[in-house]
Amino acid sequence: MTHSRYDIVISGGGVAGLTAAAVFGRAGYSVLCVDPTPPVTERDSAGADLRSTAFLQPAQALLTYAGLWERLAEHASDLQIMRIVDAGGEVAEPRVIKEFDAADISDQPFGWNLPNWLLRREMLAHIAGLEGVTFRAGVGTTSLFTRQAEARVKLSDGTQVRCRLVIAADGRGSMIRQAAGIDVNTTRYGQKALAFAVTHPIPHGNVSTEIHRSGGPFTLVPLPDYQGRPSSAVVWMEDGPEALRLAGLETPAFEAAMNARSCHLFGPLTLASRRTVWPIISQVAERMMAERVALVAEAAHVVPPIGAQGLNMSLGDMQALLDLALEAPDRLGDRQMLEAYHRKRHFEIKTRVAGIDMLNRASQLHSQPLRDARAMGLNAIYALAPVRKTLMQMGLGMRG
Repeated sequence: MTHSRYDIVISGGGVAGLTAAAVFGRAGYSVLCVDPTPPVTERDSAGADLRSTAFLQPAQALLTYAGLWERLAEHASDLQIMRIVDAGGEVAEPRVIKEFDAADISDQPFGWNLPNWLLRREMLAHIAGLEGVTFRAGVGTTSLFTRQAEARVKLSDGTQVRCRLVIAADGRGSMIRQAAGIDVNTTRYGQKALAFAVTHPIPHGNVSTEIHRSGGPFTLVPLPDYQGRPSSAVVWMEDGPEALRLAGLETPAFEAAMNARSCHLFGPLTLASRRTVWPIISQVAERMMAERVALVAEAAHVVPPIGAQGLNMSLGDMQALLDLALEAPDRLGDRQMLEAYHRKRHFEIKTRVAGIDMLNRASQLHSQPLRDARAMGLNAIYALAPVRKTLMQMGLGMRG
């Protein structure tokens, strides 16, 4: 059988995989990116990913390097203020509201928010023009064989490819991770998240709002106007049975429930998309690498959608791999490079996952005394300006 050769094979064509293709294509490597599911790039098409991604400041620098930011900037909504609301009292209304302003630490916003379906559309258009990058939709990876000098990957269309490095960006159930024999540690919370878009009469003012009561946060993230009205992406985390009940409601009943949960901070919310439901877990791979294999994104780590950490951790993986590849191009994919990648990322990832786990458990609380303690903790943190600034810098991945 004839084997095509590439420098890098990327398994997975989601936002993380397409970013990796653009990054390493820009760096001059020959790249093949495959994904078994043809990408959905229209907002209202069946299967469209209605979640959104907030790219924090360090991620923007990587996207700029890859040539992606020029395409994405015009579609992005600034995230200037992160507002945290505790509505965990006896009735569902705000009792503590604290705003973290990016101006306290930077002359730029915390980040920029874009819908995932649009990200895929723009990223695919970009890599289509990159010499040396090939994207194959409807094709997945089915087997992996590695040795010291190279990796061989079999694809679902029966072809095989050889490469120096396999990047596993194929999600939390990663076939590449399993084939490489890497175990994961998984935490299940009994939660699910509803993702959808809304319009509202009160402009969001580039404020991202997390409302905490019980079951998990109700988060509104700024989007560009939709049909002439202010719009936000919503992620509503709830205990699993409640999330499924909400997902099954007729639109008027669902809108009544989401308006009560939003504490009417933006006026009446109107559902502006279909609803999708996602399971909530934390997951960390025991290693970030194997022979000729690097794990990135959800193949390596999964976190609840709190604080815009998920994809930004993934882009941190890409930055670390890129730095090592540019530092010693002749060592691409060898053991020395990949062990350095593991050392550079694994401890930081475990630390961040532990922190997000703690925040999620706090947001899930049902007991009234514990919800009261959560509100007191938010007040205490906000009152200490140095602590507040440090937390904002840590959230961005900045070194204080």
